Amino acid sequence: MLQVNNLKVQFKTPNGLVGAVKGSSFTLEKGETVGIVGESGSGKSVTSLAIMRLHDPANTLISGEVFFNDTDLLRLSEDDMRDMRGNRIAMIFQEPMTSLNPVLTCGHQVTEAIRLHLGTSKQEAKRRAIELFNEVQLPRPEIIFESYPHQLSGGQKQRIMIAMALSCDPEILIADEPTTALDVTVQKTIIELLQRLKSERTMSLIFISHDLGVVSEIADKVIVMYKGEIVEEARTRDIFSHPKHPYTKGLLACRPSPEHHLKKLPVVADFLEEAGKNGGSIEKIREQYAYKPAEIKERRKALYARQPILRINELCTWFPVGGGLLGKKKDVVKAVNKVSFDVYPGETLGLVGESGCGKSTLGRSILRLIEPTSGNVNFENTDLRMLGKHDMRNVRRDIQIIFQDPYSSLNPRLTVGDSLMEPLQVHQLYENNGKRKKRVLELLERVNLPPEYFNRYPHEFSGGQRQRIVIARALALHPKFIICDESVSALDVSVQAQVLNLLRELQQEFNLTYIFISHDLSVIKHISDRVMVMNKGEIVETGDPDDIYYHPKMEYTKKLIESIPGR
Repeated sequence: MLQVNNLKVQFKTPNGLVGAVKGSSFTLEKGETVGIVGESGSGKSVTSLAIMRLHDPANTLISGEVFFNDTDLLRLSEDDMRDMRGNRIAMIFQEPMTSLNPVLTCGHQVTEAIRLHLGTSKQEAKRRAIELFNEVQLPRPEIIFESYPHQLSGGQKQRIMIAMALSCDPEILIADEPTTALDVTVQKTIIELLQRLKSERTMSLIFISHDLGVVSEIADKVIVMYKGEIVEEARTRDIFSHPKHPYTKGLLACRPSPEHHLKKLPVVADFLEEAGKNGGSIEKIREQYAYKPAEIKERRKALYARQPILRINELCTWFPVGGGLLGKKKDVVKAVNKVSFDVYPGETLGLVGESGCGKSTLGRSILRLIEPTSGNVNFENTDLRMLGKHDMRNVRRDIQIIFQDPYSSLNPRLTVGDSLMEPLQVHQLYENNGKRKKRVLELLERVNLPPEYFNRYPHEFSGGQRQRIVIARALALHPKFIICDESVSALDVSVQAQVLNLLRELQQEFNLTYIFISHDLSVIKHISDRVMVMNKGEIVETGDPDDIYYHPKMEYTKKLIESIPGR
């Protein structure tokens, strides 16, 4: 149905042409699902955009052939390609929030696509859109039709994008990272939805992801891309049981494995370097990094022999919803409701749950970035809720937070050096900017970034590099306690492994204490000494990571574990 022959994509830059895709060839049969995997920058999305002819022709050179049935898409006029695009070949983009227009209702955006391609009336387009919303299992489709994107959850926005892509009954659907940064439960639902829709409509599907676990759930055939080239292609079961290329082995190994207790996660470089030494065996490299059972026991015994550094008692953070007569509060959302727990010095306490369960609100309430409604937050025997603004600012030197999205938490107008120096200036640490700059360069080196990055801006870095910069900024004030709020959820599995390894190294070096917030139980199990499961604002289960994973008591926890891809 689709045949790609020797596809090459080059971008024009001030320093000459840069090859993003270097002669890729593959086929897609009718009703087949092809998974394309690889790290950021491997050429996955560029390949899909080239098939759809969505690159800027002024800055891009594309060569080769892309046959859809007997038509070479690269040779079509722009008008003919516009008729093809969205009508016979559709695409779901990675980030639904930036793909949807924030000033138009969701219904308007879907009906616009239907009317443009099918020429139907406004009423018929609305009827079709609501039909599609039902098909992708959106709740209250009539209300969502009139809603704006910001009023929906990430999973709901992704379903809107799927409905829009399906609106003209395409023969091929390209899904570009459609589940990245979604909860494991929402991710599982989206995968099942795509499988059902593909089967019912006899569509062909190209599913792009950096996560081999996700691809294992949906693809018939897997293509592995590395630095713009296809390095391995095979049926899905063969890729997982007998990976041949060291890069494929690296991608498989760097995702946290529930069966192993590892001091550090393997990274892709381990396999590219070790391929000649031990055949790049996943098990052999994991054995090198494995904890001995006695080491884990000793660590936990030492941790819990000490007094807690943080005590949370009956903490509540409630938000008013709506307004009654004379402005009286009508109802409240109990985002955090009567939560109590302790955290011990040097511990990593994992906090896991779906989006909307209250994890991030709890983290921000501890720091008073959101003011709690009631309860106590005792940090080193000081109740933070009793402190004034000045005293709270001083405490914030000791408690830092790493946010989920490093790009939005860095000022785009400041260089990386200035962003890292700012907390040192605010807290008047070191005598002058010369000494502060020296400290910043040490921090960059500690998170494995070269000193020349000091004068660069956030947009010049990859997601993984930006996350390292945010970690460096959190370390600038020598904190004792760091809250990591979904700090690896949107990263490639390979970059995620590097960041998790870095966090563990820093903990050992500086005796840091972490609350590690995530919706991914396999990541939580890897890094945590203890795990708390949160649902609807309450802690529903707490325990040893192995006990939580293998012997969960609550149905909610079981559902989270069953949703882990490739389990």
